[in-house]
Order: sequence, then C-alpha cells, then structure tokens
Amino acid sequence: MQLIDPILQFHTELQQIRRDIHAHPELSFEEHRTSDVVARKLQEWGIPVIRGLGTTGVVGIIKNGHSQRAIGLRADIDALPMQEFNTFAHASKNEGKMHACGHDGHTAMLLGAAHYLSQHKEFDGTVYVIFQPAEEGGGGAKRMMDDGLFEQCPMEAVFGMHNWPGAAVGSFGVTSGPMMASSNEFDVVVKGKGAHAAQPHKGIDPIMVAVQIAQSWQTIITRNKSPLDTAVLSITQIHAGSATNVIPDEASLIGTVRGFTTSVVDLLENRMRAIAEHTAAAFDASVEFSFKRNYPPLINHARETAFAVDVMRSIVGDERVDAQVEPTMGAEDFAFMLQAKPGCYVFLGNGDGEHRDMGHGLGPCNLHNPSYDFNDDLLPIGATYWVRLAEAYLKNTSP
Repeated sequence: MQLIDPILQFHTELQQIRRDIHAHPELSFEEHRTSDVVARKLQEWGIPVIRGLGTTGVVGIIKNGHSQRAIGLRADIDALPMQEFNTFAHASKNEGKMHACGHDGHTAMLLGAAHYLSQHKEFDGTVYVIFQPAEEGGGGAKRMMDDGLFEQCPMEAVFGMHNWPGAAVGSFGVTSGPMMASSNEFDVVVKGKGAHAAQPHKGIDPIMVAVQIAQSWQTIITRNKSPLDTAVLSITQIHAGSATNVIPDEASLIGTVRGFTTSVVDLLENRMRAIAEHTAAAFDASVEFSFKRNYPPLINHARETAFAVDVMRSIVGDERVDAQVEPTMGAEDFAFMLQAKPGCYVFLGNGDGEHRDMGHGLGPCNLHNPSYDFNDDLLPIGATYWVRLAEAYLKNTSP
C-alpha cells in the first residue's frame, strides 16, 4: 500500500479531529460547530474558505501555479437523528444525534488531504475541497449548487467517497454507470366512510382498500417492470384507526421507491397512482396520492471512473480494487453534483467492526446502526486517495 508519509505522520491529529466531530454530531443544516471546526483548520493551514453555501457548507480553495484547471473533492458533514449505543470516550455528547454513517471520517479524510495539498503543492491548478451539509435527506448538495457552488468554484469534475462496512479495510469499490439508486417516497391516503365495526355495511372500510392497494402494488415489480430493470417498492408504514370497534374514515400507506433510471421510477409512480385510484373507486372510496422525488440515481461517468480506478490501484494494488462492485439501492445526494459535472463516487472498505474501542454497542458496525464507529485506520488511506487523485487529474492534459 503506497501511502503518503507526511499524511501517515499526521494520522494522530486526523484521528483527534475525527473523534471530536464524532462526539459533537449535528443534524442537517445545523452543522455550525462542525463547519467552524472545518473552516478554522483550513484557515490555520493557509487555505482560503467560502462559507454559507447550502447554509452551513464550507469550501476550501487550494491553488498552485498558473493553470485554470480545477477539480472538486467532496465530503459530507452531517449526522443522523438517532441515539448512539456506544459508550467509549468519543461517543456522542448530543442526545438523539449520532455520526452513524461515517461523515465524521469523511470530513477528517478530506481535511487530511487539504492539509497535505496546502503544504506540498505538487500540482498546477486548483483543488476545491467541498464540505457539504445535509446529505442525510436534506439535499445539501443541491442547496450548495443552488447557492452558486459551481459558479463560484468552477471545476471540470467532482469526486466523492463513502466508507463501506463489511468490505476489507483499505479496499475500494466502484462501478461505472449506476452506483446508487434514486430515493423517492410516497404517502397515500385512502378516504372511506367511518362506521361501527359491528355494522361494516354502513361504511366504506379504508383499511380493506389499503390492503388491496398494497398487495396490487407488488405486481408492478413482477408484472409491469422489465425483469432486467432493478427497482424496490417498500411500504414501510400503514396507519389507520384508533379503536377496536370503529371502522375509521381514513387509512394511509407510506414508503419508499428506489430505482436506477428515471424511466423505471416514472413507470412505478404512474402505475402506483392508477392502481390506487382505480382500486379505491371499485370500493366507492377515494385516494389522495403523493409521490415525492428526493435524490436522483447516482450515475458515475465512465471516463472519470476509469481514471479513479487507476489512482486507487496505484495506492492499494489491483487486488484491492473492485471496479465492478455491486450497486446499492441506497441513495446519495452527490448524485445532484454528478448530474451537473462529470465525476465518480467510490466506496472505501471500513472493515467488519473489530476496530471499535472498548465500550462499543452490541450491534454490528453497519451504517445507520447505533453501534457503528468509523475506522480511523482509513484516515491516511482516504486522504492519500484524495491527494493522488487531485495531483494526477491536474497533471493529465486530457481530463
């Protein structure tokens, strides 16, 4: 493994930064302390910063030479609204908030790269280090873009990275094309007619209608969608009624739809709406149908993916890079950036959880799990990747 010596020597400080951020998690668009930590570190290292994009976003600007070429490197900084089970020294001090997805580690890795790049300017051009708020459902990437990220920081390409539990420490995974699914949510209210449960014939039971809709929706996946396309339709909540002897007026179905292409999501939305409306009509009920598109599918660009694979292999070797990793139905708002700029998003193996300090929770070290903790052994690996990626990209005369 070809890691950068000065970054290895900086490992202890990066770990301290990471654990400090982990102990003080902040939710989407509330990352004021985290932003202050990031901005202060960048400024200590002589890096100019832009603040306020996407409310709490921070961008560091690292320039060298005379080239007008530029690359963007992005990390997310927000935490999740969940209670941490870990009791080690750097566990969350903020009740009901936790860095359970490793954004603390992503932030520290990019800071490590920024520190090295500011001290060893072996490139010609500009590296924008982007610390983005509100990845966890807030769409912070789009908010930064709407606030002028790419206008104030013109860059040719943008790259992202996420730790991946279960994959070997220091291994990389990526694929060209669809890497993560789109995230969409639905909220359907079936409107019936309330009645006494002992006299159901005097009402219109919205629960039975909701059950029929729920069952019929699954035929969209098995009978309307091509078997070659991947999609998920999951009903995660059903709400109705408040008493055992009352047929309620309404019942609701709430859940998520995931897919890798817009056309598949279009199909699911249209069929879901038609089935819900016609099923309700068959029972003399009605529906209010709401379908919200949150994040688009994350699509890696072929040229930038091939470039990133070459950089990864130069650091960890061919055997530790899976260039055709299985895509995931999870979603990522970095997808918005990849719609606007060419780029690539990669996974970095976080191990199986054995790295956790004494006092970790009993659960597995999975993303969004209350016993999760980022593996600090990744800090120099991720920082080295960022540095070598930026240096190589800006040296490449044909990006």
